[in-house]
Amino acid sequence: MRFLPRKNRKPPIVIIVALIDVLMVVLIFMVVSTTFTNQATVKLALPESSQSKVMPAPAVSNHLIITVARKTPHIYLGNETVEPDALEAELKKAIDANPELELSIRADTDAPFGQIIKVMDAAKAAGITSVKAFTKEPDGE
Repeated sequence: MRFLPRKNRKPPIVIIVALIDVLMVVLIFMVVSTTFTNQATVKLALPESSQSKVMPAPAVSNHLIITVARKTPHIYLGNETVEPDALEAELKKAIDANPELELSIRADTDAPFGQIIKVMDAAKAAGITSVKAFTKEPDGE
């Protein structure tokens, strides 16, 4: 026994165009409201070397990069500024964590040579045996 007549209902229709419009508005909102941060970088002019070679990307766990800039602060260990007096202690901590650590020095062409020597002395005192330097190939060859 039926008391109410049943209507044949159609399934709801999804309007794709409206969904795309809403999605575009959300996407535009996200792009406009996103803030971009600039990472602090040190601009370097690497010295030229006729013996320069392109090396494969080093293993991050075995590689440490020290940057010597021409402007103060001169010495960066990774992304952090390091005082020349504290550099040896920082390198000893790193070598204690990984005894097979390799060190690469990235120095500007106009960097104070005394700072580069301090880095090399600190590396030797810390017990790092493998020290390399970043260079670039000469222009015009």
